[in-house]
This record gives sequence, structure tokens and C-alpha cells, in this order.
Amino acid sequence: MSVTFEVFRGSKEGKIVSDKTTRTIEHNEVYIQTTHSGLCGTDEHFLHSGQVLGHEGVGVVRKIGAGVTNVKEGDRVGFGYTHYVCGNCDKCLTGWDQYCENKKEYGSHDHDIGSFGEGVVWDAGCVVPIPDGYDSADAAPLMCAGATVWTVLREYGVRPTDRVGIMGIGGLGHLAIKLAAAMGCHVVVFSSSEAKREEAFDFGASEYHVFRPGQDQIGFKPVKHLLLCGSASVDYSSLIPLMDIHGSIYPLTVDLTPSPVPLLSVNQKGVRIQGSLVASRNSLRSLVQFAAEKRIVPTTMTFPLDKSGVELAMETLRLGKMRYRGVLVRL
Repeated sequence: MSVTFEVFRGSKEGKIVSDKTTRTIEHNEVYIQTTHSGLCGTDEHFLHSGQVLGHEGVGVVRKIGAGVTNVKEGDRVGFGYTHYVCGNCDKCLTGWDQYCENKKEYGSHDHDIGSFGEGVVWDAGCVVPIPDGYDSADAAPLMCAGATVWTVLREYGVRPTDRVGIMGIGGLGHLAIKLAAAMGCHVVVFSSSEAKREEAFDFGASEYHVFRPGQDQIGFKPVKHLLLCGSASVDYSSLIPLMDIHGSIYPLTVDLTPSPVPLLSVNQKGVRIQGSLVASRNSLRSLVQFAAEKRIVPTTMTFPLDKSGVELAMETLRLGKMRYRGVLVRL
């Protein structure tokens, strides 16, 4: 059984191109008709690659392949960064399936699917049921942005009442504030200006500090955890004074340029720099349930899920005018 559907891919010229792709629905795979897609900064990075963009999708299961037991036709589901995991290797069995070493190799064919389009064929084990009553437009940004910050908050010992720092209030940062606050953490926000102070408190922040590298934070009480949600260019030497003894720093935006680490300062305080990628399937499911139960929703701007809508959304993101997560909606 095969399906053909419209997709939107990047190009060498950096233009959005409408295209068609055909996929065979194999064992334990489903065809999802995409209704909503979040827009991520990573999509901008891959704009010139020629691949289909998008990895924050929500839609309705329309066809199922042999062996599928966890979803049925008509179910509303989300899908994110991970297309497939084997379910058998050590990483899968210990709950770290985002790092599965036996992922199916689609090759270039895998670049022909993404959440920017009419639909996708996806491994059924990597889709997430969306709870009744939780809006699809709110669920889409959870599939990557929410999942990225949730993994840190859930997997690395963050406890209610901990002082949790969030640096940068954007697509990742605003969700980190909302989720950490809902967990009961004392959320300390760092931003480069006063411009987002009121919004930060509306999102659940307990403190707001204007932070510039090299500027002393007089009387500041250190944080136990610090999520870096802004610029990928990190001056770690300026962050160490913000950290508590045995505190952890989580760089959640990436850059190919190496970042110097002041080892003496890091060692003196026992500070850990903890890498993290995306959520496991179990973590992503718990995020969706937590967000639905606590009524946590992203702050979004919506655009049509068509070629002109994708172009407008990408331009809005590129100009730094997105507040705070773009969502493409099929009308």
C-alpha cells in the first residue's frame, strides 16, 4: 500500500519548493494526514539542503500498515524528531531511544518526508496520542521545542523548589518557563533587556534579571540548573558566577563553532555542562499529558500550511518577529 502527498522542501537557493512524494506503508507504519506543524529554528538551518522541512507535526491517522496495534484510523497523533527506533537495543530498552543505534536507514528517501506538507508515513511506535481537549495548534510545538526543554526538566534531577535559570525568552525559553513553573520550580529568567520582563512573569517566572556577559550580578542567589535557550554562542566564563555548587548548565541551542570552557572555574564549583538532544518516546508522551493536565499552552502565531504560509512563517522567524512559536495550520 502506497500513498502520494504534497510536501514543502528547501532548495539550494533557499526558496520553498512544493513537491510530491510517494511512500510505501510498511510493517508497523502509519500514514498521517498533517493538520498542524510547528516551525523550528532548525528548519531555517536546513532551508538550503533540499530536504522536506518540519519535525513538529500533528495530524490524523488515515491508513495503517500491518502489525500496527497502538493506534487506529481516525486517531489524532503527534510526531517529532524521531522517525523510527528499533525497540531492542540497550538505549531503547533503558528509555533513551532517541539515541537508538539501530535506526532504520531510509537514506535520501527519508529527506522526502517532514511535517511541512500534506502528510507523512511514520513508524507507529514513534507517534504520540494527543489528549482529547488539547488543541492541535498547541500540541505541535511540544513535539520539538517542548520536548527539548522537557527532557532536561524530567531527566536530570530537577526538583520542585529548585532554582532553575532560563536564559533567553524565545521558542524554547518561553516554554521552559511555563513548564518549570508548573513543576513548582523557582524560575529565574535571564534576558538581554527589560523588554520581556512582564511576559516572563506572565509565563510563570519568579525573578527576572537583565544579563550581559561580564556584568556582576550583585546579591544574586545562584541557580541549581541553567537552561540556555537563546543564542548558540556561549561565553561559559560569564555563566559560572550564576551557578550553585554542583549546578548544571544545559546548552539547548547548537553551533558548529567550538565554545571555550573555563575548566578551572568549572572544577572549583563542580559545575556540570550537560548535553541533551530531543525527548524519548516515553518522555514525549509524559510531556503531552503534563501539558494537557496543567493546561500549559505555547504562545504562538499561526500561518496557513501551504507554500505562501511556509514562506511567510520562515521570514517572520528569520526577522526575529516570531512570538514565540510559529504554527502552520492546514485550512
